[in-house]
Amino acid sequence: MNSLYGKVASSTWQKAEKIKLFVCDIDGVFSDGRIYLGNNGEELKAFHTKDGYGIKALGASGVDVAVITGRQSNIVQTRMSALNVKHIVQGEENKLPALKKMLASLKLMPEQVAYIGDDMPDFDCLNYVGFSIAVSDAHPAIINLCDYITYTRGGFGAVRETCDLIMQSQGTLANATGASI
Repeated sequence: MNSLYGKVASSTWQKAEKIKLFVCDIDGVFSDGRIYLGNNGEELKAFHTKDGYGIKALGASGVDVAVITGRQSNIVQTRMSALNVKHIVQGEENKLPALKKMLASLKLMPEQVAYIGDDMPDFDCLNYVGFSIAVSDAHPAIINLCDYITYTRGGFGAVRETCDLIMQSQGTLANATGASI
């Protein structure tokens, strides 16, 4: 199969077709992984508008979106709220229990869930879900585990690429509308 970004195995395409919930890590996935600290202790992160558009379009297509991150940040809350992300879990170093709780509350099975990550804190979640995605610059152990490796790096459109793949596999990509934020 061909996605907008390149070749995709038919098994990967079939997994993407089943997705009802897309769960994202933040640092290294939505951002490039760097954290900027100012002299007065303020924390800054950069988010790509391509990823923002992808999340909004995916949500509008009927796929729910969530984030689970080990860090706690007002920046994440603000950005994800602006993107209409309903499920925001922060400060969870052990992410799998939070993911399982989320799936139970949404009445979803693991095969209906995609998870995108970049490093070892994501390992258990990636191993649990039906469709596991690693950004192209992820840790090698994560890349070796995942069903799909993005062509794009974390923080530079990898989330958008995954959203496009899910929408393309589900036949909803042509209906994507909205503004890049």
